[in-house]
Amino acid sequence: MRYFVKLSYKGSQYHGWQYQPNATSIQEELEKAFSTILQCHTAITGAGRTDAGVHASNYIAHFDMEHPIYTKDLEFLVFKLNGFLPQDIAIHQIVKVKEDAHARFDAIKRYYQYQICQHKNPFITDTSWLRYGKLDIDKMNKAGQLLMKYTDFGSFAKLHADTKTNICHLQQANWSINNTVLLFEISADRFLRNMVRSIVGSMIDIGSGKIGLNDFKTIIESKDRSKAGISVPARGLSLVKIDYPDKLWE
Repeated sequence: MRYFVKLSYKGSQYHGWQYQPNATSIQEELEKAFSTILQCHTAITGAGRTDAGVHASNYIAHFDMEHPIYTKDLEFLVFKLNGFLPQDIAIHQIVKVKEDAHARFDAIKRYYQYQICQHKNPFITDTSWLRYGKLDIDKMNKAGQLLMKYTDFGSFAKLHADTKTNICHLQQANWSINNTVLLFEISADRFLRNMVRSIVGSMIDIGSGKIGLNDFKTIIESKDRSKAGISVPARGLSLVKIDYPDKLWE
């Protein structure tokens, strides 16, 4: 029997989602909690990697059980797991899915947000990048529109990553502002490692007047990571949603 786990986490104290031999990960904490509560080794498979320090408000993982867990027992399992897990990891729901449903390979769309705070705000210190200086949001949104015309994002991929293709299909890439907080929202069928953070770094260069839109176009078409901007701090990035086909749910 396969179950999807809907959860969220603040990644500040973790070395990303994936298990690491010499550092604490979200996956490790979840497997420890599930294995303890269910009293059997329980492997947890996630929807994909998130880098060290990156957060997730709506993450999906899956696990298997030999025997079914009834709905009321699932609700109690969520309660018990949350009592065992650290305060910065929360499980929201566990649902039964089709036997062949896969948290990673069946995902059809992922949504990320990057948050920049222009003035110190203690309530979002851990989930935003504090950056001083004005940015031209209109130009950054034009860069987002330009970005949507491309599918090869090799210029923004982590070097030497074990990626078979740099092709991604974007559906959204836009900036908005609420008082002193800037929010970048981007969605696609898939993302490359470090892709969002390096895109934001290049857009910051546009917004600050360091480069123009033609320069940004050249960066994209170069497929050369060294041409793009810096990789902005991980703490401002959050995975906020993952879409799946309706046929997976029971």
